[in-house]
Amino acid sequence: MSPDTGNPAEPHASDLHARFSALREALSTEIIGQSRLVDRLLVALLADGHLLVEGAPGLAKTTAIRALAARLEADFARVQFTPDLLPADLTGTEIWRPQDGRFEFQAGPIFHPLLLADEINRAPAKVQSALLEAMGERQVTVGRQTYRLPQLFLVMATQNPIEQEGTFPLPEAQLDRFLMHVRIGYPEADAEIRILALARERALALLDADEAVPERLPLEAVFAARRAVLEVHLAPAVERYLVELVLASRDATPYDPALARRIAWGASPRGSIALERCARASAWLAGRDFVTPDDVRAIAPDVLRHRVLPSYEATAEGWDGDRLVAALLDQVPLP
Repeated sequence: MSPDTGNPAEPHASDLHARFSALREALSTEIIGQSRLVDRLLVALLADGHLLVEGAPGLAKTTAIRALAARLEADFARVQFTPDLLPADLTGTEIWRPQDGRFEFQAGPIFHPLLLADEINRAPAKVQSALLEAMGERQVTVGRQTYRLPQLFLVMATQNPIEQEGTFPLPEAQLDRFLMHVRIGYPEADAEIRILALARERALALLDADEAVPERLPLEAVFAARRAVLEVHLAPAVERYLVELVLASRDATPYDPALARRIAWGASPRGSIALERCARASAWLAGRDFVTPDDVRAIAPDVLRHRVLPSYEATAEGWDGDRLVAALLDQVPLP
């Protein structure tokens, strides 16, 4: 082994970045017109967090996680959340084996490395609490036994903002478990024309039964990329700016007393950790080994919108998390 090759099990840094760039390019050819969703999905993968995606039906939310799973050496499961869903439908349950005279645990879909929680706000509180433990502790408790989840465990949950009947709003404690809350909209006209062409190509491929199998990225490369992300340089001045932004979400009085009255609750230290990890991942995906204030500002809305809650008065005035975060970014000075 030559001295500059390092551990053969861990790809070189430049090779890692090239492979993730190819992965992003491949996903962008399938998820047309939603480049931000593709980027945030890769950031969540690199930052070892979960993603909440909100958008109207038909915007490729399910397609995005399926396309990612097809290009990773990881299993994928989809759970359609409904009001009659039970925790055991998600976590699994103990099955009585009369031939052995004992109970045997039958694992549920939550034990897959990639999990799509479709329309998560349709699930009742008991199911949401089961998912909360899995997302926060990376484990599942059934009866007296606790089972560890895979080392790679990413939940992408979706919400439909159109239909509200039969839904259960996610509690703040569960929202805080999501690394990012991403909102997506409709694609532009040019992108929609390319979507039509892609749909025709897929239909023909299915008829001809010659659909190509994409190359899959090994999990060792994902874990090596996560290590590389953690080693991205964060200058003290940029780190201080990141922390000041989170502190201002809790008390913006030094910057704008009126804004402070509009914020009922700010981001917790989990929000600081999420903002730092996502800023590092964004910088690494951009090909840099250092974080800039622009990295923090670009990712802040998706990291903080569900963690900065407006007061009753602010809600009555039409303020929401997006507007509050935008105001914080305007008020906190750059380093």
